[in-house]
This record gives sequence, C-alpha cells and structure tokens, in this order.
Amino acid sequence: MRTLNALIKRNTKLFFKDKGMFLTSLITPAILLVLYATFLGNVYRDSFLMNIPEGIKVSENIINGLVGGQLISSILAVSCVTVAFCSNFLMVQDKSNGTVRDLTMSPVKTYLLSISYYISSLISTLLICFVSAVVCLVYIAFVGWYMSAADVLLLMLDIFILVMFGTALSSIINFFLSTQGQISAVGTIISSGYGFVCGAYMPISQFSDALQKIISFLPGTYGTALVRNHSLRGVFSEMENQNIPSEIIESMKDAIDCNLYFFGNKVDVSAMYIVLCGTVALLVGIYVVMNLLKKKVK
Repeated sequence: MRTLNALIKRNTKLFFKDKGMFLTSLITPAILLVLYATFLGNVYRDSFLMNIPEGIKVSENIINGLVGGQLISSILAVSCVTVAFCSNFLMVQDKSNGTVRDLTMSPVKTYLLSISYYISSLISTLLICFVSAVVCLVYIAFVGWYMSAADVLLLMLDIFILVMFGTALSSIINFFLSTQGQISAVGTIISSGYGFVCGAYMPISQFSDALQKIISFLPGTYGTALVRNHSLRGVFSEMENQNIPSEIIESMKDAIDCNLYFFGNKVDVSAMYIVLCGTVALLVGIYVVMNLLKKKVK
C-alpha cells in the first residue's frame, strides 16, 4: 500500500509540475466557456425560440437559463473526457523517456504501477473538472440560476462518473502508445472528435436517423444527457410553474438531448446511470486484464 501511495503521489506531482500540461488542461474548459458563450449562445437561443409557438410567452430569464445550462453541460461533458486524456499522458511519457523501465526494474510491481497511473489521473482530472464546474456555476449564477442544491450535487456526481469513464478509456488507449508523436495525434483526435460523437457540440436529434441509432450505442452520449438533465432540470421545472404546455417542454428536451431514445424507446435517467457505470466497470476490467496479460507475456 505504501508503494502504491508513493506512486500515486509521484504521478500526481509530476502532472501538476508540468506547467504546460497542467495549464492546458485547466485553461481549456475556461476557453471553451468563453467561445461557447460568444459564438454558440445566440445559436442556442434561436434554437429555443424556434421551439416556442407564437402566443406563448417565455421570460428572458428562462431563455438565458436554458442557454446557460446547455452551454455548461456541453463544456463539462467534453472536459471530463478530454482532460482525462491530458492528465493520463504521463503514462505514455514515462514509456517515451524510459522512466517506466527504471520503475519496473525496481521492486515495484507492474500492476501497482498501472493502478497508480489510473488513480493519479483520476485525482488530477477530478480536481480540474470540479474547478471548471465551479466556474460554470458562477457563470450560470450571472445569466440565470434555477438549479437546486440537489441539482448541483447530482451534477457533481455526473462529473465524477464521467471522469472515471474518461480515465478508464484514456488508460486503455494510452496503453498502446509509446511516443510523443502518438500523444499529439491521439490528443488532437479526441479533442476535436469526442464532442461530436457524445452530442455535446451538436445535439444528436439533429443527426440523421441512422447516425442517431449508431451514437445511441456510445456510453459518452448518456453521460452528456445526464449532465444536461441536471443542468436544466430547474429551468424546465420553472417553465412548468409558469404553465407553459408540457408538449413544448418535451419538444425542447428532445431537441437538446435531455430525452434520449434507443431505437424509439425513451431512456430514463436511471438507465443512463446504469449504462455509464456499467461501461466504467467494463473498461476498468479490460485495463486490468490488459496489464495482467502484458505481465504474463513478459
């Protein structure tokens, strides 16, 4: 246990000591928030207004709350995975510079080293994502706050599970990487592509039917939907209190993926948690088996 704790501390310290890697991971969510608010805010606003029939009045505060909730849910859903890849690149760097050979030649067990990479990456990513969540909540407080204490706690739970998912996924992919060039290539692909396939950049409801069915098999989609539901639950509840027809509210939920459908069947929130948690357990299990098989081969 002492060896594992020492390895976790070592990996975590090295991540935060690398100013370039740390600052990139920390600043990226803040930059995304500014870019989203500047360039996508009006797009989201127009999208909500298009779903409101003539004669139905919705206050400006509610519209701002809807736009803000969609903005922060998109940012947090993406950051939980992309930051996990950044923080987990230390595993690849150790291979690239030969540090891993020095570690494995010592009495350190291989499985302890693998576990330490996962846990330290999880800790680093959680710290950054929770800080990002606080920044996002401050933004929501300025534009239109409708979240309850329960919504905030559930949002933090969503972030925790998504970070576990992102860390497990990055651990499996980084397992096969060994050079700086591969790190750059994978980082670019994940940063640019994940937001689309998880429905953060563009709602899945706007994709073709065939693509929607394919994306419905991806666990990240359900993680995004969970963050959306808990970021926007209070706004939709306020809309109900103002006697806005439930049909309009449901159409909005469909449009921004609060409601997800698997081959035409609506997926409830509890099922989303089951899918995401089950995927985390599966990915962690695969990562463990990969390291055990590697040990046997050696």
